[in-house]
Amino acid sequence: MKIKPLKKIELYGFNNLTKTLSFNMYDICYAKTPEDRANYIQYIDEQYNADRLTEILTNVAKIIGANILNIAKQDYDPQGASVTILVSEEGEFNTNINEEAESPGPSSLGSVAAHLDKSHITVHTYPESHPDDGISTFRADIDVSTCGHISPLKALNYLMQSFDTDIVTIDYKVRGFTRDVNGKKIFIDHKINSIQNYLDVEFRDRYHMIDVNVYQENIFHTKMLLKDFDLDNYLFGISKKDLSPNEKRKIKNKLKKEMYEIFYGRNIIKV
Repeated sequence: MKIKPLKKIELYGFNNLTKTLSFNMYDICYAKTPEDRANYIQYIDEQYNADRLTEILTNVAKIIGANILNIAKQDYDPQGASVTILVSEEGEFNTNINEEAESPGPSSLGSVAAHLDKSHITVHTYPESHPDDGISTFRADIDVSTCGHISPLKALNYLMQSFDTDIVTIDYKVRGFTRDVNGKKIFIDHKINSIQNYLDVEFRDRYHMIDVNVYQENIFHTKMLLKDFDLDNYLFGISKKDLSPNEKRKIKNKLKKEMYEIFYGRNIIKV
């Protein structure tokens, strides 16, 4: 079967659409003692310090083809880190838009062409512990905002691979408009039905996923919850063999409650 090439839209000047991807990930664990909870926070701070986050965001910039103008990074006391990268277009302005098909981007670095201007990539981390019941969480918020014809959704697979995460919430919005050569406004320049279509099959199979999309406003939202639950993967400083059956049941219920509350965005009395 012969596939017809997608028709390009001829623009009047540069593509002024702004596309923003907000990627929020959560890691959940149970740390039994105050010492274990402190060690978990220290572990997360070391794993996702400003230097490591800078490396991840620099690779995101390479994937979407951005030219890095400036990097600002900061580790915080007692915990957390932030990185902001200002990026610009690379190469000549492209006055044609490709109506890109929904397809996953690379999971690792490769050669991806892009044309960007007035764009940025940011990350902020939020490690925290419940004061009483042993639950600790780590949240990372990443925003990738681009102007031009490429969508930051192409960096989604790499972000999923970079963060071993239990819960993910993804928001994608196209803002503003650009014009074709006849002056007609264009409010979105690529086809999109769901953020899920930009993820590799291995990620889609690994998570329960829910979409909440407002197509008329070019707003797309996907929530993801890890399917598999092995208690050992959620224990810090101890293992299942150190716990009685009753302790395992109680800890599992605590962890499930925490995960469901984050996933559904509301407090739950019982699981």
